[in-house]
Amino acid sequence: MHIDLGGRVAIVTGGGRGIGRALVLRLASEGVTTVAIDVNQEDLDALGAELADTGVPSSQFVGDVTDLERIQEVVDEVVRRHGRIDILVNNAGVAAGGPVDTLPVERWHSCQDVNLTGTFLMCKAVIPVMKKQRSGRIINASSFAAIVPSVGGAAYASAKAAVAHFTRAIAGELGPWNITANAYAPGMIPTDMNHFAERPDEVQDRLLDMLTIRRWGSPEDIAHLVCFLASDQAEYITGTLIDVSGGKLATQRPRTAYDMSAS
Repeated sequence: MHIDLGGRVAIVTGGGRGIGRALVLRLASEGVTTVAIDVNQEDLDALGAELADTGVPSSQFVGDVTDLERIQEVVDEVVRRHGRIDILVNNAGVAAGGPVDTLPVERWHSCQDVNLTGTFLMCKAVIPVMKKQRSGRIINASSFAAIVPSVGGAAYASAKAAVAHFTRAIAGELGPWNITANAYAPGMIPTDMNHFAERPDEVQDRLLDMLTIRRWGSPEDIAHLVCFLASDQAEYITGTLIDVSGGKLATQRPRTAYDMSAS
């Protein structure tokens, strides 16, 4: 199956590093004109330098997804330059942890504002463009925490679960305009935010024992899915939450199969 995304225009939030950076680079490799939004100028500069070698048009904007005025400025500029927006990937996110009774209120608000409200505001700015062109793909970052939350993760899990339901709601609203909306739920993918692969070996073993495919996920695993969802091959898929966790907790004790296969 050949995924042809050439000539399309994509906005990726949180595109300066981690999974977002991998998404931008993979989309560019598929011929997509990429627009990365991030709060960190240095990360964007490094990304821009790498993209310059690809020969595919790209641009990078400093912006906070909770700032509607700035978001609208960026969206208007993208339309001015390229005339359209075909793909929106709401990747930007933060994690806030801690028991509810001791969780600072400002940390709760930050988690909801970036993960959920940021997704809403980006969609609010981009949807009119997609409606006008009567096509588009909206792809939102949820999390495995939206499926099975962690102890101490109420702020993050609730925000990401809300993203999943928000995605279903807008999918229903946007069907008449040939716009699809889907969410993906990454599992344990080492990033600067979670440091999974830097933990003590015994902790890593305990975490990996929860996975049916017993390895850490990679940003590329997410990029493969995003490219598919952005393509014409996925035109009949909308309103879904797709688990990209290596089969985390697909069975009660995934490690059992590895013990059996080694005997």
